[in-house]
Amino acid sequence: MSEYEKPVEHSYDADDIQVLEGLEAVRKRPGMYIASTSEKGLHHLVWEIVDNSIDEALAGFANKITIKVDNDNIITVTDNGRGMPVEIHKKTGISTVETIFTVLHAGGKFGGGAYKVSGGLHGVGASVVNALSEWLEVYVRRDEKVYYCRFENGGKIVQPLKEIGTCGAEEHGSEVRFKADPTIFTETTVYNHNTLRDRIRQLAFLNKGIRIVYIDEREDLNNGEKEHDFLYEGGIKEYVEYLNKNKTPIQQDVIYVEGEKNGIQVEVGMQYNDGYQPNIYTFCNNINTVEGGTHEEGFRLAINRIINRYGRNGNFLKKDDDNLTTDDIKEGLTAVISVKHPDPQYEGQTKTKLGNSEVKAIVSDILGDQLERYLMENPNEAKVIMDKCIVASKARIAAKKARESTRRKSVLEITSLPGKLADCSSKDASICEIYIVEGDSAGGSAKMGRNSKFQAIMPLRGKILNVEKARLHRIFENNEIRSMITAFGCGIGEELDTSKLRYHKIVIMTDADVDGSHIRILLLTFFFRFLRPVLEQGYVYFAMPPLYKVQKGNAIKYAYTEQEMTDILKEWGDAKNLGIQRYKGLGEMDPEQLWETTMDPEVRTLIQCTVEDAMEADQVFSMLMGEEVEPRRNYIMENAQFAENLDI
Repeated sequence: MSEYEKPVEHSYDADDIQVLEGLEAVRKRPGMYIASTSEKGLHHLVWEIVDNSIDEALAGFANKITIKVDNDNIITVTDNGRGMPVEIHKKTGISTVETIFTVLHAGGKFGGGAYKVSGGLHGVGASVVNALSEWLEVYVRRDEKVYYCRFENGGKIVQPLKEIGTCGAEEHGSEVRFKADPTIFTETTVYNHNTLRDRIRQLAFLNKGIRIVYIDEREDLNNGEKEHDFLYEGGIKEYVEYLNKNKTPIQQDVIYVEGEKNGIQVEVGMQYNDGYQPNIYTFCNNINTVEGGTHEEGFRLAINRIINRYGRNGNFLKKDDDNLTTDDIKEGLTAVISVKHPDPQYEGQTKTKLGNSEVKAIVSDILGDQLERYLMENPNEAKVIMDKCIVASKARIAAKKARESTRRKSVLEITSLPGKLADCSSKDASICEIYIVEGDSAGGSAKMGRNSKFQAIMPLRGKILNVEKARLHRIFENNEIRSMITAFGCGIGEELDTSKLRYHKIVIMTDADVDGSHIRILLLTFFFRFLRPVLEQGYVYFAMPPLYKVQKGNAIKYAYTEQEMTDILKEWGDAKNLGIQRYKGLGEMDPEQLWETTMDPEVRTLIQCTVEDAMEADQVFSMLMGEEVEPRRNYIMENAQFAENLDI
């Protein structure tokens, strides 16, 4: 700024410092407390209230929780715990119930006496839910009395806590009803039935012996499933069986381990199946730590140490053999690791990685001792496990040789991209797209119709390998898969680095028929198993080619769905005067048609493919692409009614 320019005058005094009272801060910046105000954030409200009831159950004071969603998307959470304290709180001068719902960081999770372990949002859960609700009500049954209070407009008390009746001595607990504020959740205030059901089921698995009932009264949204009653006495042992239900276990029983040290509770369930993919899920205080952490490190240490020791002592591994790697040991292993910690520390604000250093040794010791005992006491099961790991080791060595040929070459050799790839001229990955096209014919049209500056085309010949049923070395030897890996440039598996991805849109473009759908599933299975971060970070899309071309004189319209076709016929009248072409495949379109209907960014429709719940997705892929026929047949029968609008 020159000496002749003066800055715009603006005061900077006490009036410029904004103080947000009470829950105003939550409404001002809701993303700081619930991550987002999208559908995911909406469901987060439910989990914060449910977590409080779970904490009461973990403390030993409740054994049943009910979650209900009614036709107006009002959530009611009820438990049979002690009931929230109703006395006047010394610091706030209002009832403890009102304090819990109006003061941030107020709750039984901070003093250390009420709850040994807890999930939730560091104790701010109840007040945050209140702040982001249009209204919220609390009923408390305690000491043979019933109490009630109500909040409106973002947490303001409109009915202070009052006694409204009596109840029997056996009736006790808390009930919270709330309606999410549509001015905060502008995207949607409609809860997803499957999202609620699956998380509630998961909470029941993770907390054995606690009955959790889910009631969805919305007949048009509940898939015909009004009520679920979840109770798992076996806990995560039953969880592993559930996760393996579409796979073929090679062990008779789930190996179940539990123990406690220094106030930290550890549970592990593990079972091998005849597949090749490991599925290992970790939790701390019921929170899915999707990035793992110290509990997963302790798990890896234990299985590596114990299985290699057993292999040596049992002569499964010869003197000159290398040790089995962790990848060898994890092949086909489904495992759930759950720890309950009185003071968990998470890396990052999203609670996705456990950071407590002491947990690693505790999990390693507890699992190591009990796994070793299991192998010694069950020699037949141990042999099955050792054989599985040794075969995996041999396959890994073969895959290593095949993998070398898929790695991107050095800068001097970068011209060695797949011959079938028609690359784009731009090197800016953020604007570059690659179309994975079914068939040489459609591939030829796409090459001629594309914008070669930013659109690359890779035609596929036939159906790619089903990676769900193939070992790693076969996958790396498959020409179609090798070509894709080389073209993408980001590596694969543990070597994957999405920052090196050469295209930020990978568009799967297949025919709108059964074969096209099958190719889409095969490709998605490959992405899910070996390029999952590429899928999770939103780089994968489906193209939407039209089903019909309708011509009236010189006017042309394209219909992408049967409904659009019906609408065009209504608009244009008698079909006898119309030229109607039903596209059976992409190859029937000339380059200009393919561009103007499916590839032109100005008019095309792309569906972004993401993975919200990896566990549920894993089960679907295993069921659709695995060896078991019966679950696949049942799935098709149950979902046939949705086939016309099915997005895979």
